[in-house]
Amino acid sequence: MRPSTPLRTTLAAACWLACATAPAWAQTETVVVTGSPRAQRVMDAPFAITSIDATALRNAGPMVNLSEALVAVPGLVVNNRNNYAQDLQISARGFGARAGFGVRGLRLYTDGIPATMPDGQGQVAHFDLAGAQRVEVLRGPFSVLYGNSSGGVIALFSAPVTRAEAELGADAGSFGLRQARASVAAPLGQGFDLRASLSTLETDGFRPQSAADRRLANVRLGWQGASDRVVLLVSDHAQDAQDPLGLSAADLRADPQGTAAVATQFNTRKTIAQTQAGVNWRHQFADGGVLRESSLSLHSGQRSVVQYLAIPAATQANVRHGGGVIDFDRRYEGVEARLQFGWPGVDAVAGVALERQTDDRLGYENFTGTSAAPTALGVQGRLRRDETNTAESRDAFLQADWALGPSLSATAGVRSGRVAIDVNDRYISGLNGNDSGSLRFDYTNPVLGLRYTAAPGWVLHASVARGFESPTLGELAYSADNSGFNKTLQGQTSRQAELGSKWRSAALDVDATVFVVNTDDEIGVRSNTGGRSSFQNVGRTKRHGAELATTWRPATGLKLQAALSWLQAEYADGFSTCTSAPCPTTANPAVAVPAGNRIAGTQRALAWAQAAWRTGPLGGEWALEWRATARTMANDLNTAAAPGHALAHLRWSGRLALGAADSLELLARVDNLFNRDHVGSVIVNDGNGRFYEPGAPRSLLLSARWQHRF
Repeated sequence: MRPSTPLRTTLAAACWLACATAPAWAQTETVVVTGSPRAQRVMDAPFAITSIDATALRNAGPMVNLSEALVAVPGLVVNNRNNYAQDLQISARGFGARAGFGVRGLRLYTDGIPATMPDGQGQVAHFDLAGAQRVEVLRGPFSVLYGNSSGGVIALFSAPVTRAEAELGADAGSFGLRQARASVAAPLGQGFDLRASLSTLETDGFRPQSAADRRLANVRLGWQGASDRVVLLVSDHAQDAQDPLGLSAADLRADPQGTAAVATQFNTRKTIAQTQAGVNWRHQFADGGVLRESSLSLHSGQRSVVQYLAIPAATQANVRHGGGVIDFDRRYEGVEARLQFGWPGVDAVAGVALERQTDDRLGYENFTGTSAAPTALGVQGRLRRDETNTAESRDAFLQADWALGPSLSATAGVRSGRVAIDVNDRYISGLNGNDSGSLRFDYTNPVLGLRYTAAPGWVLHASVARGFESPTLGELAYSADNSGFNKTLQGQTSRQAELGSKWRSAALDVDATVFVVNTDDEIGVRSNTGGRSSFQNVGRTKRHGAELATTWRPATGLKLQAALSWLQAEYADGFSTCTSAPCPTTANPAVAVPAGNRIAGTQRALAWAQAAWRTGPLGGEWALEWRATARTMANDLNTAAAPGHALAHLRWSGRLALGAADSLELLARVDNLFNRDHVGSVIVNDGNGRFYEPGAPRSLLLSARWQHRF
């Protein structure tokens, strides 16, 4: 079994160590590198981008899931499924909303190493939030410069080594949550520095069949010379998790914190092991010429997954079924080379990237005995699938910033690439024929943006772009009749436009954005039954919406924040889908989805607000948080939906100096303060009708972090 990650450190971002090499003013102002040829303030970026700093990450929870802190980002949905056997559900402006597993339609990076594969699917479970300096979230047209499946970008940057220090941390919370963390960082002399961290997590979960444990280790070794900087990054992630599955509407009403009976019957669970390494070498040219900097990045990794599903034995009697146990080993690697140029008034970056993933995929029955009379369930049985899946991407990119005047600047870029997908089927037995196949997808994504300084502290920006999203290996696995490789599925293209305004003053910050996205050949679900999902192109979709983020400081120590999002995401063309297998037949005809239906997995409105009051070193900071979401459509037919809900959370955080070299940080949180039953996420278009994943009831978290400076 093997891991996952490609590289795609975009033309405008890709500085693995940007956090360590940012200019001096980055220490006092929020600086981002995602989406731009060089590090720049959020205020100066001609696109919608949000940076979440380390303090916000620490205060949001145990620093396990991105959903803890990214609720403050407008236009972004990050649902905690409260299920460690499934990755978070993440979407930006509706991109990625249809994903039933993994993260779809967005580009993910941790220290420049892609967590999104060349086929467009990614994972974030290995993100080390405790060691992060910040997380950057890019929304809108400029995300297309990251290539295939880039409806948005989420990039984590680890904290740089600035001094010798050691840290121990511990978390304890409701439902058996226990976490321990340790890290050490030190300059080693002669230009070398080192940071290493290790964390372990255990939880019983609030639902039966939802226990999990996770181990995460990271090492960062850097070297700084007169003109060069080299950084080596190594990470290892291991996780075992039970899977409580989703609930039907009836089961949700009967027990809002229950577990599907088939989950315990089949002992549904998932095991992950992932190891990856990456190195980045940056060279600065000091001769004052046009060429300013070069960068070469390499990464490689392995990811292994074994997952036991709750597919009935009778369903697997179909000779073409792939079984109820997923077992795959993934190898992935990538390389990117960049050159940064500079002329008076112009900054530019050009580069090429190559990424590849190879999945050795097996499938087994999840029972022993016969399908008519199984003797044991939730165990590995006979082999039912044996194939090698390969995805490769090749890209070239160029981006430039021009200063057109004292108040006006322009940014333009283009990324052109190819995604090649191949399936080599080795399991050929009787009526189960050869399901091998291959497809090639070519794309060119241009983007153009303008930034205008209307007044001191007030910036306007506008941008347009074209994007592309190829089908993933999972979406190509089965054709419309649930047989072999889906040779008819094509990539979807989008046309995006955005207008935005940014205001900064001593007391008030306001970011406002409106956008429109029109998509052709949108990829949607054809059927999702019997443990198999098949996909189709459903025609045109349209999305438009608005986003607002504000921070108000009305008095010393008091900070009020809010993030509001409105999204209208709907199908512009009608299409047909299937609700049962086989599809379609006379007994099970296709069902019409009319134009105007909302895209499953999207919400019309989201809101987040926080009032934080700092009372001094001993009193710490008190904060009241509030989050609300409108109802979420669970299927394309719009016949099932999770009701909207609003939750309140209370927290206290403080820092205590323990002498000259030691300090203690404390955090206490009460989440879901009023203990409201709610649906945390939906499993989009689930063929069994188990759409609903319950949100956590009232829970308590206590955290402590001790730091020692040498």
